[in-house]
Amino acid sequence: MLSIGRRRRAGIASKGEMKTVIVAAALTVEEGKILVTQRKKDSSWGLLWEFPGGKVEEGEDPRRALRRELKEELDVEVDVGGLFDAVFHFYPASPILLLIYRCRIEKGALKPVGCHALRWVTPGELGELPMPPADDPVRKHLEFSDRDVTPPAKPG
Repeated sequence: MLSIGRRRRAGIASKGEMKTVIVAAALTVEEGKILVTQRKKDSSWGLLWEFPGGKVEEGEDPRRALRRELKEELDVEVDVGGLFDAVFHFYPASPILLLIYRCRIEKGALKPVGCHALRWVTPGELGELPMPPADDPVRKHLEFSDRDVTPPAKPG
């Protein structure tokens, strides 16, 4: 059996060397409907629907990354609340850790600046949308959960 050192010298990457990409996404609920965005046609998973958000840069706080991504993609400022769900999904190119945070839009009107389209859907409608595989566990959690997905009211 080859040692890890010998594999490195041979240029063979082991699974332990794959870097997991951290993705922060928003669960935004208004009047019982959930905000989803459609990926741009020319992106990976083009035209599939997803919870809005994006990659967390190295050393970046996931909540800060989510605020940045939603400003870039939807031109809104959000209050990022607690973690709703976390999903690890192995994609062959790069595994991801998807962190879903409860969010509330604080400022701005939604515009699909960095995505193809956006929609508000019920938990039932969410099940009918084509989504990337990493979003499936979160979608099922929302469809079959009696949990209140609405973020708590902001104090003050």
